[in-house]
Amino acid sequence: MQMTRRTGLTIAAAALGASALPRWAAAQSAATAHRHAVEGGEVVIHPVDHASMLIETPGGAILVDPVGGAAKYANLPQPQLILITHEHGDHFDLPTLEALPAVRLIANASVGVKLPPEMQERATQMANGEAVEVLGIRIEAIPAYNISEDRLQYHPRGRDNGYVLTIGGSRFLIAGDTEDTPELRALEDIHAAFLPMNLPYTMTVEQAADAVGEFQPRIVYPYHHRGSDLAEFARLVAEASPETQVVIANWYPEGE
Repeated sequence: MQMTRRTGLTIAAAALGASALPRWAAAQSAATAHRHAVEGGEVVIHPVDHASMLIETPGGAILVDPVGGAAKYANLPQPQLILITHEHGDHFDLPTLEALPAVRLIANASVGVKLPPEMQERATQMANGEAVEVLGIRIEAIPAYNISEDRLQYHPRGRDNGYVLTIGGSRFLIAGDTEDTPELRALEDIHAAFLPMNLPYTMTVEQAADAVGEFQPRIVYPYHHRGSDLAEFARLVAEASPETQVVIANWYPEGE
């Protein structure tokens, strides 16, 4: 597994100060794919923008929170499934969905009720704690919510989803918009985690690094991080969970 943690990644001295960080990787362009070996093949991560990504799996490709128009996804593999974490405009955009292939959708209920009837027919609404199997992948919906007093209005408890995908025996966490909740901190055996960190909507880099210290994923990708100090996040993770590799991918190809 140690080999797969560096496959497709380049260690580089970038503007974030890589020389000061013991365990991190920098992706150079939006076209950079991040590869993870799993049973039966590999998982390939394609960061797109902010919270959007495409995940290639042995069973098919998954789009996560596609927004900003179908042109953003035109050069990527065609998805067989679309996952949506919640209703905010940087995660859910109906015109983008309407322009994408008519594949199965998984979303939380607050998104489900906003879909037109033809999309609702191919949509599965998942609540926190529920699980389904699609494309040979177990998908668990986990809570994503705010816990800080000044942020409670953004993501109330019980409404929004994060997702844990078990692909070829490896668990991948798409945290969605959340803080360092007890449910996040209690996760186990996560191969790669995508964690948000931006204020006022999700976590500080300190909260995110502290959560990593608790659930200790093998790899963590900061995402949904506009304006955050990723070098500080990587430094804190190196202290809290030395075996966790921090991967800095290009979530903002057009700049932050």
